[in-house]
Amino acid sequence: MITIKNKAEIALMREAGRIAAIARQEAVKHVKPGVSTKYINEIIEKTIIKHGATCNFKGYGGFPAGACVSVNNELVHGIPGDRILKEGDIVSLDLGCSWKGYQSDTAITVPVGAIDEESKLLLKVTEEALYKGLEQAKPDNRIGDISNAIQTYVESFGFHLPRDYTGHGIGRELHEDPYVPNYGPSGHGPRLREGMAIAVEPMVQIGTIETRTQPNGWTVVSKDGSRSAHFEHTVVITDTGYEITTKL
Repeated sequence: MITIKNKAEIALMREAGRIAAIARQEAVKHVKPGVSTKYINEIIEKTIIKHGATCNFKGYGGFPAGACVSVNNELVHGIPGDRILKEGDIVSLDLGCSWKGYQSDTAITVPVGAIDEESKLLLKVTEEALYKGLEQAKPDNRIGDISNAIQTYVESFGFHLPRDYTGHGIGRELHEDPYVPNYGPSGHGPRLREGMAIAVEPMVQIGTIETRTQPNGWTVVSKDGSRSAHFEHTVVITDTGYEITTKL
């Protein structure tokens, strides 16, 4: 069931988003060669807790950390650990928090030092695809309008959108209805209404739409080993368009 948030609920989501954005920004500052993914996660968790929120990823479905830290060909759900970031890597940070029972969810992919041109284009296209999708996030449009805008833009560059991982509704729960796919025809899916809250998150791979899950049961990687990128914002539909809650 899709829920419509009232002004009080949106205010709580706005604060949850602000804290997640602060944590995301702080983590990005520490992404550099020689740093472990575990350390990046610690920065995120400490920042969220410092601001009085809780890490809504930690323990969710059994996930062991406060953030997903995914490197190179890892699409989503990378478990932070002893892996050391190297010059030329790209790393996706997917995180959120809970503030007084309301949720936020955001992601960014950033370079580790200097990266190759193809990786630069991957990051640029994936981030731009997020905003192409959000241009369609307004009352009376449909979820499919967001999906189609993302797909059209990404595929115009020859990149690929895995089918099994999508955006989603968000509010009291981290994942609510509706699903927000990154592909599909326009004019389909639930109609957007003022007060709906959704997480829009293009996940893009260079070489294939196919993925596989690693033996840890969490980390999803591209099947061909090509690089992946992930950008995400939580947004609330307004009377004229959308408001990003996870942007400072």
